[in-house]
Amino acid sequence: MSPFHPVRMLAIAAACAFALPLAHAGKTLDAIKARGQVVCGVNTGLAGFSEANSNGAWSGLDVDVCKAVAAATLGDANKVKWVPLNAQQRFTALQSGEIDVLSRNTTWTLTRDASLGLTFTGVTYYDGQGFMVPTKSKIKSAKQLKGATVCVQSGTTTEKNLTDYSRANNLNIKPVVFEKLEATNAAYFSGRCQAYTTDASGLASIRNKEAKSPADHVILPELISKEPLAVAVRRGDDEWAAIVRWVVFGLIEAEEYGVTQANVDQMAKDSKDPVVGRLLGTTEDTGKLLGLDKDWLARAIKATGNYGEIFERNVGPKTALALPRGSNQLWSKGGFMYAPPVR
Repeated sequence: MSPFHPVRMLAIAAACAFALPLAHAGKTLDAIKARGQVVCGVNTGLAGFSEANSNGAWSGLDVDVCKAVAAATLGDANKVKWVPLNAQQRFTALQSGEIDVLSRNTTWTLTRDASLGLTFTGVTYYDGQGFMVPTKSKIKSAKQLKGATVCVQSGTTTEKNLTDYSRANNLNIKPVVFEKLEATNAAYFSGRCQAYTTDASGLASIRNKEAKSPADHVILPELISKEPLAVAVRRGDDEWAAIVRWVVFGLIEAEEYGVTQANVDQMAKDSKDPVVGRLLGTTEDTGKLLGLDKDWLARAIKATGNYGEIFERNVGPKTALALPRGSNQLWSKGGFMYAPPVR
């Protein structure tokens, strides 16, 4: 057979395809390495998700996602520049290149996915829109809000959902719209509105942080929408999207296989589980497919813990927000958190 025979050439091509060469990481990661920081867009202040303390140190579930990305790509979870953004600013900041990652309680929708020049990489919190009312109002259901004034932030899915819900249930709700979260909060707690609507997790955060007495406000049981809160990157750099996507998936998979912030080093040394070996880079080097080294995910887990640890530390039942795991439990425990295999 000739060395240039078509069958032989196809065989050579197939062998090369499975050789898994080191991937180029893309222009975004090149820029991040050059500046030595991941630039992360976060909320201006939403307890449990992203807020800065009096010393300027940021914490929260969304913040930890960016820390994990920084640990995976730069080897240091602290190499992050935080850019606080309101709802109107967030997409422009990503489109313009001001930020590398948007990790800011942002709902993944068709319109945003298809028309804003961005790519959603994975859901980090499954939420739904709810209502909060003063306890003294005696309101027990959102269906009792007929003709009510409701505080809502503009430029959000929340505003559109409120209008849809009002029309569908013939409630004639009167939205009172504000551009900034702080103004929305102030209006509700001063009594300008009879109710407040946003994601249920956001309502819990706002009640805990802003109310003089959290017990004076109740979150009604109905959820009127699906709000999958997801991390987004700018469209056009598939390599960077893959890195952010697989950091999120890796944190979920780490929880499923019992890899924690405390035991990651020990499991890298002792575990015989082939999945753990792939996660921690001890038996297979998945990092080269992303343009990273073999320890990329081990560093992320060591920096922030797995997804369950991130949830429990920031918003879980033992925190001030006291949010149940609910839909954000692993798929194997009845929730929606399901990661494709890291392999």
